[in-house]
Amino acid sequence: MTTAHPRIASLLPSITEILCALGLEQNLIGVTHECDFPMSVQGLPKLTASRISHETMTSAEIDRAVKGELKDKHTEGHASIYTLDDKLLHELKPDLILTQELCDVCAVSYKTVAQAARMFETEIPVVSLEPTTISDIFENIRTVGTLTKRETEAEQLINNLAVRIDNLAAKTAGVARARVLMLEWLEPPFAPGHWVPEQVALAGGDASFGHAGKPSVQTTAEAIRDYAPEIIVLIPCGYYMNDILRALETAILPAGWNELPAVKDNQVWTVDASAYFSRPSHRVVDGAEILAHILHPEIFGAPADAEAVRVAPELMHSSNE
Repeated sequence: MTTAHPRIASLLPSITEILCALGLEQNLIGVTHECDFPMSVQGLPKLTASRISHETMTSAEIDRAVKGELKDKHTEGHASIYTLDDKLLHELKPDLILTQELCDVCAVSYKTVAQAARMFETEIPVVSLEPTTISDIFENIRTVGTLTKRETEAEQLINNLAVRIDNLAAKTAGVARARVLMLEWLEPPFAPGHWVPEQVALAGGDASFGHAGKPSVQTTAEAIRDYAPEIIVLIPCGYYMNDILRALETAILPAGWNELPAVKDNQVWTVDASAYFSRPSHRVVDGAEILAHILHPEIFGAPADAEAVRVAPELMHSSNE
């Protein structure tokens, strides 16, 4: 990539966010259908689409559809639950394509992107970014900075994030740690993975329900009851608060839900999962700070309504009702 002003196609919302944080929004020529931050990128050409809609399908229906699509991938060669407009990609003539191959549920398949890149007369770099921890996210920022000659901006962003993390960790170092359940899907329930347990630990919570650096996994009602969470935060992947509240209308939560300490104590919360927990961008630090307000209002103050809201008991329905 020799151009001083690279034309960049971003096939991952988190990378779009990082590029904009590094001052590269003007270099973006195409993004995904899910790229919505900052709002100004929403007018850019959309290079992807999804076969699944969380606006019209229930949590359980989406889970079945995703599992069906991924099964088809292995049996029939389907790429993922996303499609790529390779014709538009070719017309936009990018100098750099940024994507991922970590998760078939998160973005268009790397193999699909690599195949589309072969259409170009000259070789176009296709870079796959694979973060599983907060440290990896910082390395991704550094990598994007190197690829786009924004090394200084990248280091400044990383340093600022590191300072915020250190401040958060210092304030929560000696606190009593409540048992925290971060629910990454509603029906069926998924335990958290990747960077989310790190966010919980930084915010001053017990992060033992989940595995840092590993994918989120389906869990059981029994495991949740045994953990007896004192605080529950609903963060279904890719959902904003309004999406979560709408999904709760039809979701059947795990058996024994109403007997959990968090539910009895009115400590079930919802947040903008897509913005602060699902995407591996610099905003995961914002997510950790929002969690700190939920877990320790005595130190950080209560969260603002725009950051987190309590879930009314009447919105939650379990399988044993």
